[in-house]
Amino acid sequence: MMSARRDDGIGQWVLLAYRIPREPSRPRIAVWRKLERLGVARLGDGLVALPADARTREQFDWIADEITEADGTAMVWLGRPTTTGQEQQIATGMRIARAAEYQAVIDEAVGAQAGSGAERTRAVRRLRSELHRIGRRDFFPPAERDAARAAVQALVGTDILDSATEERA
Repeated sequence: MMSARRDDGIGQWVLLAYRIPREPSRPRIAVWRKLERLGVARLGDGLVALPADARTREQFDWIADEITEADGTAMVWLGRPTTTGQEQQIATGMRIARAAEYQAVIDEAVGAQAGSGAERTRAVRRLRSELHRIGRRDFFPPAERDAARAAVQALVGTDILDSATEERA
């Protein structure tokens, strides 16, 4: 998903540098939640980054406006790490965070296998939704992504097999 790569392979990143007052806490918490939903890389206190594309720039612009409206300060920057190693370190951190989220989906899908047909159906809906949410912030897909998809699909397959068994009975 990286865009605007240089010849050395390093891509462009959009950065949000911000400070937001501690009180009232509601705007600060709202910003934190939005940044978490985006899957940002936290580079330091009040500095986050995402691979640069039109969507991530627009989202950071909106969040910067929200921070300013809450009497904070925010600047959106475009930049590049100076080495591929730095970029790989950021990407690895993001990949590890998504891997943990996918692993939670796998664990829930495996746990749902023992449930009733209705429970599995609800779990499939919820887990597909969760896979979609994770996918929106998954810029560097880990191996767990395919395993999570397979675990949810296996849960769907269990429902199909149970339905066929019930029809024959």
